[in-house]
Amino acid sequence: MKYLTKLAAVSAFALSAVAANAQDVDPNTVVATVNGTEITLGHMIITRAQLPQQYAQLPADVLYDGILEQLIQQQLLADELTDVPARALIALENEERSIKAGERIAAISADLVTDEAIQAAYDEMFADVTPAQEYNASHILVETEEEAVAVQDRANAGEDFAELAMELSTGPSGPNGGSLGWFGQGMMVQPFEAAVMEMEAGEVSGPVQTQFGWHIIKLNEVRDQALPSLEELRPEIAGQIEETVVTEYLTSLEEGADITRIEAGTIDPEALSNIDLLEQ
Repeated sequence: MKYLTKLAAVSAFALSAVAANAQDVDPNTVVATVNGTEITLGHMIITRAQLPQQYAQLPADVLYDGILEQLIQQQLLADELTDVPARALIALENEERSIKAGERIAAISADLVTDEAIQAAYDEMFADVTPAQEYNASHILVETEEEAVAVQDRANAGEDFAELAMELSTGPSGPNGGSLGWFGQGMMVQPFEAAVMEMEAGEVSGPVQTQFGWHIIKLNEVRDQALPSLEELRPEIAGQIEETVVTEYLTSLEEGADITRIEAGTIDPEALSNIDLLEQ
């Protein structure tokens, strides 16, 4: 697409002419002929779809003229090639094989990777899953067990836990009323976590010692951890279904096909790197 860089100022006349007759245009519309060889709108559409992203962002009129000019020049050069090298013929065979295989995979996927199949796989994925619990807790951190007992007594006597935390806690959450927010299993140190998991919502713990000091904990709320939504997992599930159905389909094709393979070790794997072999 190196020719596109000099076409930014080219008139949009050709594109406008096509747009004006859009109702009559289909992929077989001939946009140019080169020594009798037809170039169609379909050829241009495929070329456009294969462009690198930096070219795909160019204005439509620039792309139209650039792509058409490229295809014309390619055809002129192709017409000059009377002796096609083996490497080019082999590359064409590989390209045709790859495109046809891709089309077949796309058709299989369209038939089997359906919304219903994705929903069923999602339901099965979480059928036996018990959501993990999350905890919302506050704490007051002090240096000694005696201080912790005194805090517990004041909290049990009805004093506001958040106000006590702002007054007494030495931890970084003190100014926020001791709030630790929501956390799941494995996010807090032991035995702090163990104490929380034994508590009921609204309960205030006794003194709990960790490497940070002595804690008085209030468990504010408990909830089930939200499972990933279907939409979050849709690409992953679709990919898994596609991989499964394509693998199964290929297995069935191989079982019904007549396939022979050269004996292992006959060819040195290093030969794959010898492009000069195609010049012989």
